[in-house]
Amino acid sequence: MIAVFTLALLAFLAIGVPVAFSLGTSGLLGMLLFMPGDGALDQIPILAYKALDDFVLCAVPLYILMSAILLKGKVGEDLFDLGNKWLRHLPGGLGIATIVACGIFAAITGSSVACAVTVGAIAIPEMLKRGYDRSVVLGAVAGGGTLGILIPPSIPMILYGSITGESIGQLFMSGVLPGVLMTLFFIFIVVHRSRHLKLEAKAPLAERLTALKGSFWGLLLPIIVVGGIYTGAFTPTEAAAVGTVYALFITFVIYRTLSIKDLPGILLETVGTTAMIFAIMIGASLFGFVLTILQVPQALTMMVAEVEVSRWVFFILINLLLLFLGCILETVSIIFITVPILYPIIKQLGFDPIWFNVVMQINMEMALITPPVGMNLFVLKGVSPDSRMEDIIRGVVPYIGVMALEILLISVVPEIATWLPSVVK
Repeated sequence: MIAVFTLALLAFLAIGVPVAFSLGTSGLLGMLLFMPGDGALDQIPILAYKALDDFVLCAVPLYILMSAILLKGKVGEDLFDLGNKWLRHLPGGLGIATIVACGIFAAITGSSVACAVTVGAIAIPEMLKRGYDRSVVLGAVAGGGTLGILIPPSIPMILYGSITGESIGQLFMSGVLPGVLMTLFFIFIVVHRSRHLKLEAKAPLAERLTALKGSFWGLLLPIIVVGGIYTGAFTPTEAAAVGTVYALFITFVIYRTLSIKDLPGILLETVGTTAMIFAIMIGASLFGFVLTILQVPQALTMMVAEVEVSRWVFFILINLLLLFLGCILETVSIIFITVPILYPIIKQLGFDPIWFNVVMQINMEMALITPPVGMNLFVLKGVSPDSRMEDIIRGVVPYIGVMALEILLISVVPEIATWLPSVVK
């Protein structure tokens, strides 16, 4: 019966039914099959309410709104200009500027897609004009865009915390050092693949200082949001509200890149994205309820406890599962399908849930650039319509390899993910 239930989900996904409705319909089917009596339909509104009844989730639409404000307000353009002025004279300098701009914008918005759209629209034509290979350009933007998941604030980390009950602040802190390390790895890839290009002239100091002045207010945002969380000035949810107000202030008052007439479009985009995420949450709640009825998580946890195999074998299998799901599903869906099942298993195996959060987010980064449904791949195709999908995929392959390498490194040296959360309480 479990096989029928699972096959129904796969069948819905295969014929193109949206993920939220695939999960919800499969869950409803399972409830009708496995729940005695006529109470199955009565459970749907209760489960939907419980899925969204979490104060932490208030941060999700706020971070999405903040991202939309900064995207529409062209804050990313100033960040790319800053990186260009300060780094273009280095080997692969414009590529480094692209990665750095992605990292900073990720720390501001927490959105990988917004990061890829904003930086990609500026960086792709500039890098192509300076002789960079197209696959190198596309790979740098697609890979750099994924940093929005790992570098806090991160919406996937908020979702992970809402499911597991782990501290959002601790989860945010666990991503800082791995995020910086990933950024350095990405820079190495760009430099290595662009080493044959002629070095550009160093920008005059006056230009660099002007670019720094122009980006100053945008650079303050991650300091205010993340710094406020780390110092205890406000909670992650409150930080989202503070960041949103600050984003409105700098785009309306300082940069003056937004006007009142832009707000309806920004709010509609925010509502659409938020509704999509919450619909997936409700669908996953119905799907997970059936798994709970069938005691699937408990059975898997008992199986793991009874099988005399190294816990690292299970860890490898978990990563292979996440890699497979990343090829066919997007980030939010993977989190809500797998985390309720994997969380008790990794605790049973003795892994630190904060550490596993980083492993999970790196896998979600891979999902964004893994064909056939990697979100950033299609975003780049939209930003650069004259680029072939083959060029985009060829460009992201080294970044997938580096992400796998960082998972291995964090497995060997878990303190990369756990040291900062243990120090900053």
